[in-house]
Amino acid sequence: MPGRSWHFPKVFPGKITDSEEPVSGTASHSLLLIFLFTLAFNLIVKSSCSQSPDYPAIFGDDWKKAERFVSDNRSWMELVLRKNHISYPLAIAVIFPELVRYSALRDKMEITLLKALYINLGDQYANFSVGHFQMKPSFAQIIREQADNVLPRRSGISFRKSREYKDPAEYRKSIVADLEKPETEFSYLIVFLKICDRNFMTNRMDEIQKLKFIATAYNFGVDKSAEEIDQMTGKKFFNTKMFSTENYSYADISLYWYNHYNSENK
Repeated sequence: MPGRSWHFPKVFPGKITDSEEPVSGTASHSLLLIFLFTLAFNLIVKSSCSQSPDYPAIFGDDWKKAERFVSDNRSWMELVLRKNHISYPLAIAVIFPELVRYSALRDKMEITLLKALYINLGDQYANFSVGHFQMKPSFAQIIREQADNVLPRRSGISFRKSREYKDPAEYRKSIVADLEKPETEFSYLIVFLKICDRNFMTNRMDEIQKLKFIATAYNFGVDKSAEEIDQMTGKKFFNTKMFSTENYSYADISLYWYNHYNSENK
């Protein structure tokens, strides 16, 4: 203010004032070490999260057998998919983990008794995976009942409904027979993909989200809600052993095959 005198401390170059404190070399060195350690840790975590497991190495010969099946049957599968306006790599990616599982378990599975129980008593007594694409009879029943609502007229696919059978056992027997043949089991996959598009509007999702969602629905259940399927995406419940072992994410395996296929077919 006017009339008041002010006194300021003198500051000399290179000299520390009363308000400043020296920073020791040890402290600055420690801060640098902490910074470098944090940076290195974050890079390691980021790298480990971004690297996908080497599934071909993990599943070995079973992965190779699954790839061989795809290669040997590509011509007719691609033809049917094209006729129904479905992406070939998307459809195969969805079922590929089950092809690996089938290759691993085909010589270890004895399902004669399970088939008899299902045919005679229903899926409450036996609901087991059948065929190359490892579909369960309960899943196939849902597909059959909804097929007419989602298939185009010229799809070339048709199923008899349960009401068309006088004997329920004959209806269930026809389902098992369908699932044991790759060509007819593949028709159930096409209807499943159409149901996903109708019920969950998957065609509005981006490429990766769509694949992971549909793969999870295939493994988890098409009769579940979108919220339930979303919550299961990425969860690790898939394995190829008769007994509990290390589990993997079904959707991640599908995505691995899908990305590998696309990189080889650019």
